[in-house]
Amino acid sequence: MKRTVIRGGRVIDPGNENELDQVMDVAIQDGCIAELGEDLAADNETVILDAAGLIVAPGLIDMHVHLREPGNEDEETISSGAAAAVQGGFTTVVAMPNTEPPVDNEASAAFVLLQAQKAGQANVFPAGAITMGLEGKRLSEMGQLARAGAVGFSDANHTVVDSAVLRSAFEYAKMLDRPIMTHPEDVFLCRDGVMNEGGVSVELGLPAIPEAAEEICVWRDVRLAEMTGSRLHVQQISTAGAVEIIRRAKARGANVTAEVCTHHLFLTEQEVRSFDANVKVSPPLRTQADCDALLDGLLDGAIDAITDGHAPHAPAKKALEFLYAPPGIIGLETTLGLCLTKLVHTGRMTLNQLIRLMSTNPARIMGLAPRGSLQIGAPADITIIDPDREWTVDVKRFVSKSRNCPYHGWALKGRAAYTIVGGRVFAVGTEEDRNQQE
Repeated sequence: MKRTVIRGGRVIDPGNENELDQVMDVAIQDGCIAELGEDLAADNETVILDAAGLIVAPGLIDMHVHLREPGNEDEETISSGAAAAVQGGFTTVVAMPNTEPPVDNEASAAFVLLQAQKAGQANVFPAGAITMGLEGKRLSEMGQLARAGAVGFSDANHTVVDSAVLRSAFEYAKMLDRPIMTHPEDVFLCRDGVMNEGGVSVELGLPAIPEAAEEICVWRDVRLAEMTGSRLHVQQISTAGAVEIIRRAKARGANVTAEVCTHHLFLTEQEVRSFDANVKVSPPLRTQADCDALLDGLLDGAIDAITDGHAPHAPAKKALEFLYAPPGIIGLETTLGLCLTKLVHTGRMTLNQLIRLMSTNPARIMGLAPRGSLQIGAPADITIIDPDREWTVDVKRFVSKSRNCPYHGWALKGRAAYTIVGGRVFAVGTEEDRNQQE
């Protein structure tokens, strides 16, 4: 592989002990980061990538995506999801195990890695199921899943109701040095609910899910993690109460991390008034006060990562009435633009903070280091960001096979210009975008 020099970009690496933030060059050789510095040497065969005015960051990592393969390849495949990740600036994603059949044994985890290797796009690491068949009754083959490459254990959008089963899972995960990743929703309080419980649900006459359904499970999961000394990662936090539970757990020294999805940051229950099934998610969209609390949690460290919960669905499924449509939003191709527009350009967050939340912290939580940094010798997984690139979300141009995105038509500012995976350079955007970049 030819030597590549990324020339003159603003290099931001929160994972660096000095929190690197300066204009410099980055050299790539044989798929790894070879040098950092000014005016790095380049001969006639060196590929020069002009990054003047751009941000050079450790490759973005999305630790919560659904890629639907095997079982629902009409909605997404590992290949199409990995390609969508690259277009969104993500070099690595963690695939949830709720496929058909689920990723609950060694062969199924190996299948994910093999398909990702064949796709040759973003890195895809599998999360193994906590329980066989995601049924919450009997533990999966956790040791074999870890051996096959599973980076954590999750029952995806299923809550492990039996606390004794979850306790055993924590104990095994501790031995395997993997996090347990939980979806906190009390199934008995949720039942047939489709939106947040409150004045809007009463007005619309829709069955609702109280915030307590999430907070009860977060509290239980935290206590089990403390009891076993294991690592807990709470997925898709959506309520102010859940943020406070996690904040207090961290203050006690609990080994707990958490994530928030972009739709829980930027959309509220008011969106449901449209009855557009593209805003139906699990957990549901909450109030503006919850959105504000989630942002506070990101800023003070209670919440560790931003994800998109990429959940593709076929158009026919999302065309059903709101009550019957499946929950889920796709976001691999919009998350970075949304965060730059809504958080960085508004001054609510710095680029350094955003990159930490979308790269450094996810790499640490999932045990993917030295990914998430630009240290010498690390895999050359790099996201080059144009923070001022203005563009409009157009679902018809998505690389993803699905279109269930509520942001169609939104004007955004900032997106990836290039995504580099293991030294392979991918230009991002439409042909028009690439022509303008050139």
